[in-house]
Amino acid sequence: MLSVVFYSPYSPSPASRIIITSMAQFFASLLYNIGFFTRVLKGVGNFARRGQAAHKILVMQILFTFVEALAIAALLAVAIGAVVTLIGSPFLAAFSQEHRIYSLLIMIITRELGPLLAAFIIIARSATAIATEMAGMVVSHEVEAYISVGVDPIEYLAVPRFLGVTVSLFMLNIFFSVFGLVGSFVAIQFIMPLPAAVFFGSLLENLTVPSLLVSIVKSIAFGMIISIVAITRGLAVERASTEIPVAGLKSVGAAFVWCIVINILLSILYQMMI
Repeated sequence: MLSVVFYSPYSPSPASRIIITSMAQFFASLLYNIGFFTRVLKGVGNFARRGQAAHKILVMQILFTFVEALAIAALLAVAIGAVVTLIGSPFLAAFSQEHRIYSLLIMIITRELGPLLAAFIIIARSATAIATEMAGMVVSHEVEAYISVGVDPIEYLAVPRFLGVTVSLFMLNIFFSVFGLVGSFVAIQFIMPLPAAVFFGSLLENLTVPSLLVSIVKSIAFGMIISIVAITRGLAVERASTEIPVAGLKSVGAAFVWCIVINILLSILYQMMI
């Protein structure tokens, strides 16, 4: 007997099915992260009433994420500030716009590169560490042990890391901006020597409240994104120990993408508001 197979012209192609599946997985992951974020925010209030163990996790997270990253952040900030000054000053001088170097430094270092590069430093150091640590706890059944004794793993494990990374990125952004401007001051002495009072006074004159606010908002947003992505990727593993390094790699990639996307959106919003 012959069978006839009818193909509907409206059935999706294999490529379309892959795209639809990928989009469905993306939105499902996005909704899960949003839900997890709201759950963590609810746990922040209860965190203050936790014992010393949870507070110690917070302190250690800030120590690892902020304090131990100061050296690399200072080196990178000074280099960025010097490069922007050495390239920007001669270029602006060619158009008799030397005075605009101060607004250029505020825009590049304080508003744009400061928060983003500080986020990249923390992603490279802390996102991998948090994701692999969380994944190791899942594989070793440590998370299940917390639940079995009545300890909420969100409040005990996720909240202190969320707060630690967010606070650390906020402070590292300030540190990066200060050292970036110091690096530009050192570099400008080789082009047109200026007293420190004149240089930093001109910077303060060009530092507007909106620029400062958008830098702060970016740093806080990036800190929240990095911590939530790292924690959720780590907790998403199953039982195999081979999933632990994969969770770390996935958290780094996702955090990079989301920080860049949010940075672009906030920069566009800033330009629309001024």
